Amino acid sequence: MTWTDLQNALGRQGYVASDDLAVALQLALSLSRPLLLEGAAGVGKTEVARTLAAVKDTQLLRLQCYEGLDAAQAIYEWNYQRQLLTIRAAAEDGETGKAVEDRIFSRDFLLERPLLAAITQDVPPVLLIDEIDRADEEFEAYLLEILSDYQVSIPELGTITATSKPMVILTSNGTRDLSDALRRRCLYTYVDYPDRETELAILKARCPDVEDHLARQVIGFVQKLREEELDKTPGVAEMLDFAAALMGLGIADLTDNPVVLQSTLTTLLKTQNDQAQITKEVAGRIAGRAA
Repeated sequence: MTWTDLQNALGRQGYVASDDLAVALQLALSLSRPLLLEGAAGVGKTEVARTLAAVKDTQLLRLQCYEGLDAAQAIYEWNYQRQLLTIRAAAEDGETGKAVEDRIFSRDFLLERPLLAAITQDVPPVLLIDEIDRADEEFEAYLLEILSDYQVSIPELGTITATSKPMVILTSNGTRDLSDALRRRCLYTYVDYPDRETELAILKARCPDVEDHLARQVIGFVQKLREEELDKTPGVAEMLDFAAALMGLGIADLTDNPVVLQSTLTTLLKTQNDQAQITKEVAGRIAGRAA
């Protein structure tokens, strides 16, 4: 599959990928390297992994990162309750010692979290490590063994090597600098807000019933709105919600009803400050320049 084939396949699933992104994805797949996607929240980074899983007809395993994430949530942990029940049952039967220990520290008692599950599938899944910049720097060390050698070391069991190599997508919103060690192990591309024509293509792919005039107004309005000083810049998902709201209300032109237009901005503006800043007059001005 060439990068253009992959780009077209993503498009058939409703994801309009830029040439740079399609090439980066193709290289990541052909070289079996993780791909780090960096960019502002809402530009479609997470959706890349979901769509890739659909294109490859495989499972999507997602690890949502957060502060304090550790190996127990990300890689594996032992089923302690089941281990205790097994120990009690063995004691009642007069069984003790190494035989019990070997049993309770076997694969049957291991709870696989996304990172371990991703390397033990018969069919290579897509592994999405979402918002890696939200995790602590120490957590990145847990990733290095997996991203380098596709294996996990478990003290009680030894090293578990990959049954198959997952297709790994990492996303970052740039809230902190990632380590050089992690970046070295990944291919990289920056995902920006789409340009006007690309975002128009996204809208028409996701909302095929939208009228052309309204579609162009929606894209123009949202892209002009992103130029305002906002706490939370609306992303592609918010743009799609905005278009769906307008279509649901039967709005054919953004300038027809300023009151209704203002009410639909709840799909785009997600803080009190932003909603206070984009008044009916400001929204009307932006709508007038949106065609």
